[in-house]
Amino acid sequence: MAVDPSDDVLADFLADEPDGPVVMLNLLRFADGGRPRYQQYAKAFGETVAPRYGVEVVYAGDGSAALVAEAGQQWDAVLLVRYPTRHAFGRMLADPEYQQIAHLRRNALSEAVLQPTRPWGRHRPGAGRS
Repeated sequence: MAVDPSDDVLADFLADEPDGPVVMLNLLRFADGGRPRYQQYAKAFGETVAPRYGVEVVYAGDGSAALVAEAGQQWDAVLLVRYPTRHAFGRMLADPEYQQIAHLRRNALSEAVLQPTRPWGRHRPGAGRS
C-alpha cells in the first residue's frame, strides 16, 4: 500500500493554488512496531523541518472503533496538519533534512491517506464532488 504521494499526484496538487494554505488530513495505519518509529519521525520533524516551513500540527490522535465504516476503514492514528501554502509542502518534501527523516515515516506505516482539504466556501466551480 502507498504511504507517499506519486510524482504525478504531487505535481497536480502543487499546481492547484500553489500559494494557498492547505490543511492535510492524515490517516495512518502502522506497520508492526511502527508506532515508535513514527513517534521518532514526528519528534525529528517537529524539531527541525516543521518550524522552517511554518507547518502546524492542528490535531493528532489515536483512532478508536469506527461508528460508521466499511471493513478495513479503521485507522491507527489521525492527524490534521496545516501548511501555509501548497508550495511550502512541496519545498518541504524536497528539503534534504526532510529526506533524512522521511524513511522513518515510510518504515513506520503500512498504509496512509494524505488528503488535502479546502475550507468551505473556497471550492472552485466544477472542482468538487457532490
